[in-house]
Amino acid sequence: MPIIKFVKEKKEIEVPEGANLRAEAVKAGINLNQGLNGMGASVNKFVNCTTMSCGILSGSCGTCRVLITKGMENTNKLTTSEWLKFKMVLTPDPIPALAYVGHEGTMRLACCTTVEGDIEVQSGPEINLFGENFFS
Repeated sequence: MPIIKFVKEKKEIEVPEGANLRAEAVKAGINLNQGLNGMGASVNKFVNCTTMSCGILSGSCGTCRVLITKGMENTNKLTTSEWLKFKMVLTPDPIPALAYVGHEGTMRLACCTTVEGDIEVQSGPEINLFGENFFS
């Protein structure tokens, strides 16, 4: 069974193969819905897309951004919601599109990520609009 290591929380959990990252974090008591640089984390814990099983709303709020620091190959491919959030600059909500600057290959939405093998996750990665990667 795959192991998810949450770096900031210093916690490891064992999950079934194909498990949803956000759902497993919630079971373990980890809030991945951090919002923008941690602002709104307490509200976003309850007001989010809740990983709707039908997939219609899954990924719509973008508050469960995570960095997969190890094991990206052990997750599913980017979903349409993730692609729209991270790759499309002309979305109605431009901040999430900027959120991946410098982390193009490792940023994911936990609600859209399935775990197929061992991974390491950094929850609530900060957005640095004035960092060296922003204007490059």
